[in-house]
Amino acid sequence: MVILGPPGAGKGTQARLLMQRFGVPHISTGDILREAQHNGSRLGREAARYMAQGQLVPDDVVIGIVEKRVATPDCAAGFVLDGFPRTVRQAEALDSMLARQGGPLDAVIVIEVPREELVRRLAGRRVCRRCGAMFHAELDPPAQPGVCDRCGGELYQREDDREETIRRRLDISEREMGPLVNHYRDAGLLRETVGTGSREDVFARLAAIVRDQ
Repeated sequence: MVILGPPGAGKGTQARLLMQRFGVPHISTGDILREAQHNGSRLGREAARYMAQGQLVPDDVVIGIVEKRVATPDCAAGFVLDGFPRTVRQAEALDSMLARQGGPLDAVIVIEVPREELVRRLAGRRVCRRCGAMFHAELDPPAQPGVCDRCGGELYQREDDREETIRRRLDISEREMGPLVNHYRDAGLLRETVGTGSREDVFARLAAIVRDQ
């Protein structure tokens, strides 16, 4: 299964909940790129070179790393992909690799959230400079404003969480996701759900979709 959605839609949170409920791995592209980099594999070293320069990792490198991950034994009973594919080319590569492994996708879920709600969610994020813990000014505030509950470090707003940057990121996401959503709709795999409400409400809707597959 693939989970799609714009920044701030809650893809990672919901993928982790699906992992816990259904006992299948949550595969985050960001996590496996960092793991490959840490392990020092050939693909990991190549990915690290691009990441160090602030560039997007090329499709071929990302596809190779994802293919190795979904071929591991813990994925035999299924998995939830978060952050991949991002393009139609990546989606076609995913179809090919799963066909070779004998396990095609069951569904692609897109989480839909109104644009202004996404801005509110992302602009409210605050990160600890010391330990990296994340809070939200409205939804999950620290006990003391500007101070991390875990280590007492200073909380700050990342540059890419400023409103003008967020709106640019959302514009890019909409342009990228459109062809991908159409690709999976044409394939009969797309399932759409609303990403508003509590985390539990959203998960209940997602879990119902999974059970229907």
